[in-house]
Amino acid sequence: MAKKQVMFTFPSDLIKEPIIYRLSHKFQVVTNIRRADVSEDKGWVVLELEGPENEIDAGIAWVEQIGVRVDPVVGDIVEG
Repeated sequence: MAKKQVMFTFPSDLIKEPIIYRLSHKFQVVTNIRRADVSEDKGWVVLELEGPENEIDAGIAWVEQIGVRVDPVVGDIVEG
C-alpha cells in the first residue's frame, strides 16, 4: 500500500461537489483529511491518500481532469 499527501484546491464552481467522497468510491483509495479551509467561494484540503499506487495516481488524474488543482505535500501537515 502506498501513501501520498496532496493538497486539493477547489475552484468556486466545485466547492459544493462531493469530490473526496467520489474519489474514495470510484478508486481503491482511502482518504484522510489532515487539514482544510472551505468558504462559499474557495476551498482547499490537505489529504493523505492510501491504496495501491496505480489507484492513487488514477484518482489524482481524475480529480485534476474535473478541474481541481492538485499539489504534493511534503511532511506531515498535522504532526509537523
